[in-house]
Amino acid sequence: MKNLVFLFLLVGIVSCNSKPSIAEDKIKEDVVFLADDKLEGRQTGTHGEILASEYIVKRFKSIGLQPKGTENYLQSFSFKPKTDPHKEVEFTTNADSTITGHNVIGFIDNNAKTTIVIGAHYDHLGFGGEGSLYREKDKAVHNGADDNASGVAVMLNLASRLKVKNETAEIKDANNYLFMAFSGEEMGLLGSNYFSKNPTVDAESINYMINMDMVGRMKQDSTLAVYGTGTSPMFKQTIKSNNDKFKIVENESGVGPSDHTSFYLIDIPVLHFFTGQHEDYHKPGDDSDKLNYVGMGLISDYIYDIISDLDDNGELAFRKTKNESEETPRFKVGLGVVPDYLYDGKGMRIDGTREETPAFNAGLKKGDVVIKLGDSIITDMMSYMRALSVFDNGDIGDITVKRDDEVINTTVKF
Repeated sequence: MKNLVFLFLLVGIVSCNSKPSIAEDKIKEDVVFLADDKLEGRQTGTHGEILASEYIVKRFKSIGLQPKGTENYLQSFSFKPKTDPHKEVEFTTNADSTITGHNVIGFIDNNAKTTIVIGAHYDHLGFGGEGSLYREKDKAVHNGADDNASGVAVMLNLASRLKVKNETAEIKDANNYLFMAFSGEEMGLLGSNYFSKNPTVDAESINYMINMDMVGRMKQDSTLAVYGTGTSPMFKQTIKSNNDKFKIVENESGVGPSDHTSFYLIDIPVLHFFTGQHEDYHKPGDDSDKLNYVGMGLISDYIYDIISDLDDNGELAFRKTKNESEETPRFKVGLGVVPDYLYDGKGMRIDGTREETPAFNAGLKKGDVVIKLGDSIITDMMSYMRALSVFDNGDIGDITVKRDDEVINTTVKF
C-alpha cells in the first residue's frame, strides 16, 4: 500500500524528544477509540465528548503539534440550545441553561505568512435524538465511526505526515498548518461557526481550508465527492492533476452541510471531501468494523498531494460560488429515502429507504433511480426537490423509477 511505502520513505533522523521521526499510520486505531461505546456517541456537551477531546489532545501532543486554542489545545464555547430552528444559535457566557463544547486545535509553525486549516468534526449524536434516523424504541448509542471519526482519523494522519515532512525537509513548506477537531457540528456547525467569529490565528492569514466529513465508506467504484471546487481558481486543475485513483464527483459550491461552510462564509477558499451516505447514516450501525481503511489511506495520500501541489502557489484567490442551498425548494412532505449524493447520472438514485415511509410503502428499493415524479422529469437532485415541493400531505403522485434495465411505474402516497 502507498501508506506503507510512505512510512519508509519518511524515515528521518531520530530526534532526542518525543516527536515522531516517521509519519504514523494510526487511522484504524483512532477510529476504533473514537467510535467505541464507552464514548457514548460523543454528543456535544457530554462526558463522551470530553473523553474524545482528551484523546485528540493526547494525539496532537504525540505528533508534536503546538497548542493553538484559547486554553492550551482547547477552544471552549457555550451556547443556548435553539428552540426556534430558524434562528441562529446564541453563544453566551451565562452558565444558566447552556451547553459547552470544545474545539481542539493544534499548530505547525513554519514561520510562514499564510496558514492552511485542516479540519474534521468529532462530535456525533450520542444516543440519538433529533438527528437520528433510528426508529426503534430502545435507546442505542450512535458511535459515528464514519460520521465523523473517519474524518478525524485522516486529519490526524495528515498532521503526522506534514509534521515529519517539515522536520526532515531542508526547506519548510510555505504555509503553516492549523489542525482543528470541531465540536457542535451535528447541532448546526457550532464549533466552526464559533471559531470563524473568534479565530485563534489571524483570519486574514488563512490561505484555504480543507474539511473531511464521512470519508470512511469508499465504495467499490472509488467515488469521492469533492465540494468547494469553485471557491478558488486553482482548485479544479489541482484536483484533476493529482488524481489517479478516484472517480471524482465535483461540486463548486462552498456551502454545504459541514464545517467548511463556516470558512467559506468569511471568504476563505474551501475543499470538502466525502465518500457518500449509506444505510447506517445517523443510526447505531455506524461502527468501526464497517469502514474502508484502505480507502481512507488513499484519501489521505490524495489530500497530502493536493496540499503539496498548492504549496508554491502563494495565497489562493477566493471566489464566490452559486449557493445551491438558497435555491432549494421548500416542501411539506418527504419520500422517505436516503439519496445517493455521489450519483452523477440522470435522475436521483436511492441509497436507502426507511420503513413505513411513502417510498417503502410504494415498493421502492435501494439502487432505484427516480426519473419522473408527478409531471416532472427528474434529472438531478435539484429537479427531484422541485418536483417534491408541489405535493401536500395526503396527495397521491405517479412515480417512475429505473431498476437495473427495467422501468417501473407506480404511485406513492404522501
